[in-house]
Amino acid sequence: MKVLVMGGNRYIGLQLVNELVEQGHDVTVLNSHEAPLPAGVRRLHGQRHEPGTLERLLTPLRDEFDAVFDNTAYVPEHLEPMLDLFRGRVQHFVFTSSIAVYEMAAAQPIDESGEVGRDAATALYGAYAAGKVRCEERLARERQDNGLPYTVMRVAHSCGPMSPAVTREPGTFRRLELGRPLLVAGKVEAMVHFVHTRDVARALAAVLGKPQAAGQVYNVAGKQFCSIENYMRLMADAVGVAAEIIAMPDDLPAEMRSPIVHWLEASRGSMVFSIDKARRELGWEPSFSLAEGLADSWRWFSAGGRDRYEYDFAQDDAILAEIARRGGAKTDSGPARTVFRAQLDTLQNM
Repeated sequence: MKVLVMGGNRYIGLQLVNELVEQGHDVTVLNSHEAPLPAGVRRLHGQRHEPGTLERLLTPLRDEFDAVFDNTAYVPEHLEPMLDLFRGRVQHFVFTSSIAVYEMAAAQPIDESGEVGRDAATALYGAYAAGKVRCEERLARERQDNGLPYTVMRVAHSCGPMSPAVTREPGTFRRLELGRPLLVAGKVEAMVHFVHTRDVARALAAVLGKPQAAGQVYNVAGKQFCSIENYMRLMADAVGVAAEIIAMPDDLPAEMRSPIVHWLEASRGSMVFSIDKARRELGWEPSFSLAEGLADSWRWFSAGGRDRYEYDFAQDDAILAEIARRGGAKTDSGPARTVFRAQLDTLQNM
């Protein structure tokens, strides 16, 4: 197929481009930042959020594409030019959404019928979640009014090479290889559900050639999940060191937030997602275990990926100084600098 990928220059988008090329598709990308692309990929340079850019670049080409993958729309206003361009012209319009749309659920795993956050003021993930929900709803209206064959893919917390944020694996890997402690706060026992970026790419590509996926929503998550604490340990295993994990006192000043753990599960509690629907209807199966996914991320990081980031440990040092000033804050397991229990939680299989 001839496909257009919005983004495609790093992380999930670049993994998607690689996957599509390997499957034999003819790929065009539209993005604003250059990146090494597989041979044969056509690149259109432009910032999609600048008025008129999409129309200028895509109007001459809009009858060429069988499918569009939109990875970079966050509010309905981002979608409108794409819908105008490709209405009635494509077999698939695949929209990358997020599990951030979900609200907390009493029963888990959460499937695609779970409650979502429509109000930016109250949604678990705030404006980001509400924007993605509004995008999903706009696509549903477009299908009802004009038959758009769209599919929504709600992607879980991701891991893998080329992270866009130093606060994810890169900063943690750097702390581990320098022998620095890992400062964590909140519910370190909370379960977090991850997925490797290549598994996400394979799930997105699995929509192609499946007209039954039109109008459907799918969760995309890994085959395993674990606690925040044990995710730190799995990262240390990838690096080949022992993790020193420090539980931050709950009453530290508000500005002293954990410098590495950014998952809301640390404050809200476990969130685990069902991928049964994607398995059943798309024939997709995640291939990476958590350990394999983090090992892959570490290989890229240690082979030169670390040089892409800037590291600042001032927050770590301020927190450690405050803990020392208090004489060692206490936790349920002893002094704050005591390493947590060594035994890993049993990884749960989906």
